[in-house]
Amino acid sequence: MSEIFDERRKALEEEYFRRKEQEALEKLRAKLRDQAAAAQLPPCPKCDGRLIETEFENIKIDQCSRCGGVWLDPGELQQLTAREQEGWFARLWHSLAPERN
Repeated sequence: MSEIFDERRKALEEEYFRRKEQEALEKLRAKLRDQAAAAQLPPCPKCDGRLIETEFENIKIDQCSRCGGVWLDPGELQQLTAREQEGWFARLWHSLAPERN
């Protein structure tokens, strides 16, 4: 009778360790996927971080994952200031912008 319990205990142990191994493999695969995705991101011009595209007021901007710096593509600053019609930043931007004919 004890042989049946020993076999059952071994089977349960094997199942437990198989599940733990599967969980560890899934975590490793997820980590490798994240590293591969991060390697495809453009580098930050200031530090060794990577630029992650985020959305700010419905405009996609790039933010560094390491230093937190924000990098704008051509035209994005104008889009952001256009939304702030009477704000200080829009007034500053328009005063610094060259005259348009």
